[in-house]
Amino acid sequence: MKIKRFTAPDMRQAMAQVREEQGEDAVILSTRRVEEGIELIAAIDYDEALVREAARRGEPLTVESVPGRPAAPPPGPAPAAAPAPAARWPSSPGTARAAAAGRSRGHGMPSAAAAAAPAGPAALHPLVEQTAQDTARMSAELGSLRELLESQLASLAWNDMERRHPLRARVLRDMTRLGIEPDVARQLAGDLPERLSPEQARYLPLGVLSRRLATTGRDVADVGSTVLIGPTGVGKTTTVAKLAARAVLRHGAAQVALVSTDDYRIGAAAQLEHYARLLGVRVFPAYDAASLREVLEVLRGRHTVLIDTAGVAGHDARLKQQIALLRDAGDLRTCLVLAANAQALSLDEAVRAYAPLQPQSCILTKLDEAPSLGGALSMLIRHRLPLDYVADGQRVPEDIAAADARALVCRAAQALKLPGALVDGDMLAERFGTALA
Repeated sequence: MKIKRFTAPDMRQAMAQVREEQGEDAVILSTRRVEEGIELIAAIDYDEALVREAARRGEPLTVESVPGRPAAPPPGPAPAAAPAPAARWPSSPGTARAAAAGRSRGHGMPSAAAAAAPAGPAALHPLVEQTAQDTARMSAELGSLRELLESQLASLAWNDMERRHPLRARVLRDMTRLGIEPDVARQLAGDLPERLSPEQARYLPLGVLSRRLATTGRDVADVGSTVLIGPTGVGKTTTVAKLAARAVLRHGAAQVALVSTDDYRIGAAAQLEHYARLLGVRVFPAYDAASLREVLEVLRGRHTVLIDTAGVAGHDARLKQQIALLRDAGDLRTCLVLAANAQALSLDEAVRAYAPLQPQSCILTKLDEAPSLGGALSMLIRHRLPLDYVADGQRVPEDIAAADARALVCRAAQALKLPGALVDGDMLAERFGTALA
C-alpha cells in the first residue's frame, strides 16, 4: 500500500494530480482545506486490514507529499534565473518543532526523522481508521439492502408464479416436501407438459422422478468382482457381508472371496474376518497396489470377489493414497456406498471427492434411519449415478435388495403424508423465486 498527500489550489486540480500519479484505482482517504488550497490524501493498493493493524500497534504510516504544481508562466521572455530557494518543508507544527529541535542541537538542516514525518494533522491514524470503519459500515449496509431487495423480488416472482401457474407451483411445493433439492426440482418440473390437470399435478411428478432415477438391475447375488468405496460410517463392511452371504447362498462358499485393504480402522479386519468365518469364506489382506494385483490374480476364477476399503472423508489426505492404490491395482468395478440419512450437502461432497475413481454405481444404506430420501435421490439424479442396491437394516443377509426406482419413490412419497412436511411460502420463494426473478 502506498499513501500520498496531494495539495492543489482547488479540488479539481487535486483530483487531476491523483489520477495522473496513482491512476483510476486510487482510494481517497481524506480531504481538508489548507493554506495552499486543498489537501487530499490518497492510496493505491489500499489494504484496510493493514491500516487497522498499523493503527492498533501505533506504527506510523509513510505518506509521500506531492506539492501543488505552480500555474503556467505568462507568455513573454523568460525571467532571470532566481537563486536556488532553500529547502521547503511541509508546514506542519509538529514538523516545525522537530526541525527547530534539530537546529538547536547544532544542525543546519532538520533531522531525517523530522523530514520523514508526515505533514498535516498530528493524528493521521484516527482519520484513516474512521474512513475504514465508514467504508466497512457502508459495505455492510449495502449488502443488507441487496439481500432485502433480492428477498422481496423472489417473493414477488414466486407469488406471480402461484397466480399464473398454480399447478406447476404445486409440483414444486410437493418436491420440496419430499426433500428434493431446488435444482433437481426445477429439472423435474421442466419435464412436465405445459398444461397439467389437477390429477396429473398430483401423480405425474412422482412418475417423472422415478424415470430420472437410473438403476442397474443387478441381482443381489451376482455382484462379480467389485470394490466398495465411500466415507466412514456408511456401512461398507456390513454391506460386503450382506452381498457375500447372498452370493454364498446362490453359488457356494468356494466361489466367494473377500479382500480387505482397510489398515486404518482398529478392528476393521477383525469384523470382516468374523463375517467370513460365519459364511465359510476366506479374507485376503492387500494393503498396497502390488499385493492387491497379486490377490486379484489368485482369485481370478472366483465368481464373486468383494473388496472392502477404509472409510475416508473427502477432506482427508489419505483419500489420495486410496485413490492411487485402487487406480494402480488395475481395472476394477467401483461402487460408491453412501448413507441415505446423510445431509444432501454431505452426499454431494462425497460424490465429488470420489469422482476420480469414476464409480460405476452406488449403494444406498441406512434407509431405515433416513427421515427423508429427497437429498439422496437428488444426488443420484444430479450426478446421474446408477443405483445398484438399497439397504435398510443391520441383518445379514436379509436387509439388502436390488434397487427399484418406483419402490424407492413410493417410499420417499410417504413424507407427503406427514403433518410436519408442510412448507411455507417464504421457503419456496427463497428456493425458486430467485431463479424466476
